[in-house]
Amino acid sequence: MPPLERLEVDELLLLIRQRKYFVLHAPRQTGKTSALLALRDELNAGGEFRCVYVNVEGGQSAREDVGAAMRAILSALSRAGRETLDDSFLGEVWLGILDAAGPHDALREALAGWAESDATPLVLMLDEIDALIGDTLLAVLRQLRAGYPERPGRFPQSVILCGVRDVRDYRIRSSRENAIVAGGSAFNVRAESLRLGDFSPQEIESLLAQHTRETGQTFTRKARSAVRELTQGQPWLVNALAYEACFRNRAGRDRSRAITGDAVQDAREQLILRRETHLDQLTDKLQEERVRRVIEPLLSGAEAATSIALDDLEYVRDLGLVTRSGSVAIANAIYREVIPRDLTYTTQAMSIHHDPAWYVSGEGTLRTGELLAAFQTFFREHSEHWVERFQYREAGPQLLLQAFLQRIVNGGGRLEREYGLGRMRTDLLLVWPVGGVRGQALAGESRETQRVVIECKVLHRGLQRTLRDGLDQTRAYMDRSGASEGHLVVFDRTEGKPWKEKIFRRDETEGGTSVTVWGM
Repeated sequence: MPPLERLEVDELLLLIRQRKYFVLHAPRQTGKTSALLALRDELNAGGEFRCVYVNVEGGQSAREDVGAAMRAILSALSRAGRETLDDSFLGEVWLGILDAAGPHDALREALAGWAESDATPLVLMLDEIDALIGDTLLAVLRQLRAGYPERPGRFPQSVILCGVRDVRDYRIRSSRENAIVAGGSAFNVRAESLRLGDFSPQEIESLLAQHTRETGQTFTRKARSAVRELTQGQPWLVNALAYEACFRNRAGRDRSRAITGDAVQDAREQLILRRETHLDQLTDKLQEERVRRVIEPLLSGAEAATSIALDDLEYVRDLGLVTRSGSVAIANAIYREVIPRDLTYTTQAMSIHHDPAWYVSGEGTLRTGELLAAFQTFFREHSEHWVERFQYREAGPQLLLQAFLQRIVNGGGRLEREYGLGRMRTDLLLVWPVGGVRGQALAGESRETQRVVIECKVLHRGLQRTLRDGLDQTRAYMDRSGASEGHLVVFDRTEGKPWKEKIFRRDETEGGTSVTVWGM
């Protein structure tokens, strides 16, 4: 996509002309840098401003050594001025300024002299600002704030801070002050906070159409729909899925063959299995306590969001993990797959040793009843040990079931997940290719599949009410997903209750639709 088309350029120009300092933030690998560089070039071509873009991530390795970090930042500013504007002013003075003013005033002094050296207003873009750590980040923010009243004659007319998070969400640990400092107080001159959005459905269609125009290779309707549904427009995922299907997949390189929905689903699986850098960085965030406090209620289907602090929710949203369009939910289907797989990887690898072939009939269908009976036994024997080992204990039973099912379907079928705050349940859809051979990619869109709904609920307000709600929800999901088989799994987490009272199996039929209920 043309980078400037993803920005509200008129709004940005208005803010710059109004001499505002503002924030542009978005999750990683969504196109922030490309957009900033395009805006920089646009501003410089217009002649009204002189604009420099600087990535300050080089100061991260200095951590809280403000002097070393400021040396790296001033050097980067000097290089940007020389390469972008053919301006060598900073290159001649910044070392002397650092020696004279010291690290806690050198940036302000250098920017003041630079702005004063040319009548054309200076616009400064600082990318990866939230990569800086502790006192280094505080030193940068406070020096920008200190020079703000002197703009535009003796300080940049406009400063754009760019990173993953809004500056108001920074919780900066200052060793120098032995305190936590809020980013909003260290940089209280911020006028706006703008968020770079995901691709719209129209932009996704445009991207795929570009590939078709250039190569002649088409995407089927199901393929285009799968890209939209799996990614919800997250830019890195859109590009990665399409690249995997069209270039890494051997069959996809044949431009006479259309890219099918199954090819996109296979591409999704390959991205997850390879733990691509983007996905690996994402799941690394799951270890943070602030992230756990948001994600755990989503995975467990908590009744309400009252226990989630707004600051935590905004932080996790800025990371791109959740969306707030309507109710709070995991941002897209691929993240819904990655998160539980990552949280249960050790469990899958070390404790679940069931051979998938045990549960496949002679006709190639999955014997789901036998599979869930085996899990019921496994849960009784191992749940107390494994659930306690999960960092996300409240969602432990649901995660353990997903780990068990994932181990069985790996390479043969797929497991689709739906969960979110206020749902009071976790919806699982097991999709199995009838007659499929384990390890083969799904080949054709018309291939017969077995679709099984597995609804998970925690016992709440009595068994009869839980069953009534759960059966209604299971049948509704079966109807919506086109499943011919449905199971309701009820986890009883009542402390001290003996297993013989928790474990049961029964069949419930209503309106011609049968659901098997499993108590655990």
